[in-house]
Amino acid sequence: MKRNEIISQAEKVIATTYKRLPLVLEKGRGCTVWDVDGRAYTDFVAGIAVCSLGHARPEVARAICEQAEKLFHVSNLYYTIPQVELASWLVAHSFADRVFFSNSGAEANEAAIKLVRKYFHDKGEPGRHRIIAMDQSFHGRTFATLSATGQQRIREGFDPVLGGFEFVPFNDVAALRAKINDSVCAVMLEPVQGEGGVRCPDEGYLKAVRQLCDDSGIFLILDEIQTGMGRTGRLFAYEHFGIEPDIMTLAKALGNGLPIGAMLAREGVASAFKPGSHASTFGGTPVITAAALEVVRLLERENIIAHCRETGDYFKARLMMLKEKHDVIEEVRGMGLLLGMKLKENGAPIVNACLGKGFLINCIQEKILRFVPPLIISREEIDRLIACLDEVLQKGC
Repeated sequence: MKRNEIISQAEKVIATTYKRLPLVLEKGRGCTVWDVDGRAYTDFVAGIAVCSLGHARPEVARAICEQAEKLFHVSNLYYTIPQVELASWLVAHSFADRVFFSNSGAEANEAAIKLVRKYFHDKGEPGRHRIIAMDQSFHGRTFATLSATGQQRIREGFDPVLGGFEFVPFNDVAALRAKINDSVCAVMLEPVQGEGGVRCPDEGYLKAVRQLCDDSGIFLILDEIQTGMGRTGRLFAYEHFGIEPDIMTLAKALGNGLPIGAMLAREGVASAFKPGSHASTFGGTPVITAAALEVVRLLERENIIAHCRETGDYFKARLMMLKEKHDVIEEVRGMGLLLGMKLKENGAPIVNACLGKGFLINCIQEKILRFVPPLIISREEIDRLIACLDEVLQKGC
């Protein structure tokens, strides 16, 4: 089938939950993808911060194939080797003592929400059930995670959402302090707000949040679904800020494109989950965890996170040079290879212009261009995008 035929068929049979670009992608390798017409595009979206090791990574493909020839699925009624090895790696490289595997980031966040409520219920404090989240946060699209998301445009049309969630401005310690009382069980936030506009925490903010949680006897849940697995230049974003959470959620880059989520927790709170408290039929199946295990080993073996940190600094500096040249750029944000460029006008025309020149970029919050390429992106590929953006901004869209 040709491109127009594929798009026409898709419009008939696929739910219209995405506003898709008129592009049919067929294959990829590294930081490049090709459409069905054979045209190449340098990918600065990476499946929305998912394909951190690039497309069609041979080692991950081999791990998938080797495990698929041995065992696809047996359910969590039994132990499997890849799941145990992946959980052990995550525990060894983080603050956590235990891991719960799911199929997505939203499900990992659901698990975190259930866990903190279950903890206080079992402690004899069922009234301590409220979770304070942040304005402009994004935690998922299930009903619980939608209810925990601080963006009205995402919640619109689904009222009544679930109760038990309140919102305060990100980076506002005083507002958070004012909301904490004996009905609160946790604070939930993203160390860097991704969908909310690539917004970074102010200096000292996360330490203050951690202290508030400690002083109040409540839990700190960090949603690292977009920031985790090296995206910010550390394995986990919390490492930048001198704190540790009680619970952390992961997904996206953990499987480099395969559907996996994980909730990591300290033993003190993780023990609230007993057999029957929570479950996931497909969570942590052998093929998925074998792939994710190869992903994390590659991150270590090839020093990819250090490359991300260095390349991210270079990329941000180049974006700052564009800001000095083009008045339409209001601000450059982010860390590592989670970067945003806020514009004074709608960014969609720039996305389309870059697409026409062979680059995939993303626009969020209408005016913020988000750049989340594979962590293996090169300076040469970054330079080519910068030249493209310079030309597009010079001409205007």
